[in-house]
Amino acid sequence: MLIGLVGKPSVGKSTFFKAATLAEVEIASYPFTTIKANHGVGYVKVDCIEKEFHTKCNPNKGFCINQNRFVPIDLMDVAGLVPGASEGKGLGNQFLNDLRDANAFIHIVDSSGTTDTEGKPTKDHDPCKDIIFLEDELNKWYYNILIKAWRTFARKAEMQDISFSEAIVKQFSGLKVTENQVKDVLLKAKLPEKPTNWSDEDLMTFSARLREVSKPMILAANKCDSDKSKENIEKMRKTFPNILIYPCSADSELALRQAAKAEIIEYIPGESHFKIKKELNPKQSEALNRIQEDVLNVYGGTGVQEILNKVVFDLLDYLAIFPASANKLGDSKGNILPDCFLLKNGSTALDFAYYLHTDFGKNFIKAIDAKTKQIKGKEYKLKNRDALEIITR
Repeated sequence: MLIGLVGKPSVGKSTFFKAATLAEVEIASYPFTTIKANHGVGYVKVDCIEKEFHTKCNPNKGFCINQNRFVPIDLMDVAGLVPGASEGKGLGNQFLNDLRDANAFIHIVDSSGTTDTEGKPTKDHDPCKDIIFLEDELNKWYYNILIKAWRTFARKAEMQDISFSEAIVKQFSGLKVTENQVKDVLLKAKLPEKPTNWSDEDLMTFSARLREVSKPMILAANKCDSDKSKENIEKMRKTFPNILIYPCSADSELALRQAAKAEIIEYIPGESHFKIKKELNPKQSEALNRIQEDVLNVYGGTGVQEILNKVVFDLLDYLAIFPASANKLGDSKGNILPDCFLLKNGSTALDFAYYLHTDFGKNFIKAIDAKTKQIKGKEYKLKNRDALEIITR
């Protein structure tokens, strides 16, 4: 899966990206620091099953700290979006094209209110305006794609009895829109039965709903330790009760991860505390104390890891599944519990077999739960942190 970081310029998208990936990216307090999209590897945090087996894992990908397994996901940081992007303003066309492959978005919002709609320094800006304009631009992006050939395929679908949902999927090819998503929107949006009777308002409603289900979004209220952030975050939550909004301090997370990398502190991403390992100079001590008091003690964490987990496990509804044998936990190289994969909730043991290898799926006999040694059939619905061995012919 690919998670895209979106938002207006100068809100901390690149800082969030660097904190999550420790990739080297340019960070500056002026609009359009990011021109080309940055791609990197972030991680979701899972309780490792090594504790159930009283062992220590050796991940092929990602890492494990104190029984916290960090499973890799793809992250993308794109150029800032400004009002009018759907018509090409700013870097709009490039921005939107970069987002085509994303499965979900994290909208980074400056909760301090110190940057205007275009990312320029200001005072007392209302972050609610940023949420409204960004959602509007994304919805217009979908609307513009829909309207290009609307009359042609809507009429054709009616006259030739062609599947309307299939026609929509073709129109949105490349944006990871599925036929089930289209059908779900048509079922819930209460639009006129005949697409040729849809008004322009109906088309915009359909476009907005389709964008919401095909590119779901969570909001990271960044700079949560600023003076007016608490007040602004509360206002955002009241104004947009249906949006998942989480406080976040990307600056603090980046500082903690860099300090941990330098072995100055011991820190597990997502935790509410850290342990000092080396003697600090006054500047380091002051910075770490501020993070502990103003961010970790107040919010229980910096928010970066929590937001990544919420996107993958709540918004996109994925599960963490471990391949494991009841009798042997290591692979041919002796690595213990080397893999952890992310599969959609609702996946079955047979789906997992096919995910591992096509031959495993074709020759599936049964799955064995490594924790309980119980046999599971092909229709067994996977549960988070399952450990399964696939038995084949």
